[in-house]
Amino acid sequence: MCAAGRRWGRRQRALLWAVLLAAWEAAWGQLRYSVPEEMPKGSFVGDVAKDLGLQLTEIRDSGVSIVSEGRTQYFALNRKTGHLVTAERIDREQLCESVQQCVLRCELIVEGQMQVYGIQVEITDINDNAPSFREPQTELRMSEMTAPGSRFPLAEAHDPDSGRNALQSYELSGDEHFSLAVQAGPGGDQRPELVLAKALDREEAAFHELLLRASDGGDPARTGTARIRVTVLDVNDNAPVFSQAEYTVRVPEDVPVGSILVTVTATDADEGSYGNLKYSIQKITEKASQIFQLDGDTGAITLLQSLDFEEDNSYELGVQAHDEGALFDTTKVVVTVTDVNDNVPEISMRSALREISEDAPSGTVVALLHVRDRDSGANGEVRCSLAEGVPFRLEKFF
Repeated sequence: MCAAGRRWGRRQRALLWAVLLAAWEAAWGQLRYSVPEEMPKGSFVGDVAKDLGLQLTEIRDSGVSIVSEGRTQYFALNRKTGHLVTAERIDREQLCESVQQCVLRCELIVEGQMQVYGIQVEITDINDNAPSFREPQTELRMSEMTAPGSRFPLAEAHDPDSGRNALQSYELSGDEHFSLAVQAGPGGDQRPELVLAKALDREEAAFHELLLRASDGGDPARTGTARIRVTVLDVNDNAPVFSQAEYTVRVPEDVPVGSILVTVTATDADEGSYGNLKYSIQKITEKASQIFQLDGDTGAITLLQSLDFEEDNSYELGVQAHDEGALFDTTKVVVTVTDVNDNVPEISMRSALREISEDAPSGTVVALLHVRDRDSGANGEVRCSLAEGVPFRLEKFF
């Protein structure tokens, strides 16, 4: 073939393609339908035969086909009725989670007539999803000194539905100490915040259980919940308190060495290190410090050496309980020693005549005696007597 012939052949083919393209564009049409998501396979979408003015015989005989964009064919043509139907169950959230309007496109091709019709199908949302939280339970830790009005961001719920079926509102229930505030984000999203409405007190309640509920606008509405557990952290806002302002104990003077005479007890409403108490003696005489010992952990006061009522019958100690936060309380301990009959009477001669005349008149004092018993009360009372058959009598004595 000569060069001129080849050039003429190329011009002819180019002209043929131009004619075909013009015919293709002239035949292009556009149909729009709408169908709810999750419809069963084979559900009616639109009457394409009627809308395009096609005869059913054309559909059956002309090689008409439906071609969808992408790998999945979501629509098919019912050749008996000329209806466009669903070929798969369509999940709008799976296809179009991040867009408001979900549109699928396909083409109806009449191969024998070189005609192509564009079809757009909007997949409308149904309320098939409830709002949900990523974590069903959240724990917050707050100091009991947190100021009322403080805000704490909460995790947002997620609802893949759109429009009124999407997340619409939050609600908080469970405790008067907290309220809910919802802030609008830059994209119109709702951001829940926990607001401290009333001062916390760990000694009153160490934990607070709350329920956050997210609701959509469907009819009926669907909801999702998340539990919020607020742990109140302790601060050293409580001082130790002794169970008694004064401890008084009476012990006999013969109580054995090593005996626990009394145990002082204090309590602290705080927890942890702020609730751990130590005991110490803050006021004591030098002599008493050799007699009594205090256990710093238990508050037990133990006897170190024997008591003697005749030397001292009462001791006073000042005891302090303090926590690790330097708060403290004090109490007084009074140990009263009671007497036991542990001393015998003592007789001493103060003065006596070495001799006496046989004619000394009756009533002549021949000796002065001193009698003493170091015990007290009935144990210190003595009775004196002389042996029978002696020419003397006792008049008075000490």
